Amino acid sequence: MEQIVQSYRENDTYQLGVRLGKQAKPGDILCLTGDLGTGKTALAKGIAAGLDIVEDIVSPTFTILHEYSGRLPLYHFDVYRLEDGEALWDIGFEEYLDRGGVCLIEWADQISEHIPKEAQWLHIEKDLSKGTEYRKITIQGGEDQ
Repeated sequence: MEQIVQSYRENDTYQLGVRLGKQAKPGDILCLTGDLGTGKTALAKGIAAGLDIVEDIVSPTFTILHEYSGRLPLYHFDVYRLEDGEALWDIGFEEYLDRGGVCLIEWADQISEHIPKEAQWLHIEKDLSKGTEYRKITIQGGEDQ
């Protein structure tokens, strides 16, 4: 099943994240894709807020992984700088999938062959013809598959 969400402001994207975080269950895998500057971090901050995480959420680009505590643990991966998906095993990626938290993976399309089929995919696109802040967010997968 596919769902399209239209975001007209950064706060719309954030609020979608809050809803997703509130609905999240142990073991959920959320894969974020989209070009630089489309709002992946805004969505990630909203998901964290929905999980009752009070820490500031930053993209873990140089460390690959940040862990946060909330209603459920959040394992926030950013795989943008990975040479290949094999490096995931060096950081224990598979173990994080089984820890009962929520795995949030930015740039997940770069490692799609390593993502379990039950993951939920969120693709963010700009459409400047609808304004500089407009985003089209396509949600696919998860339980509905």
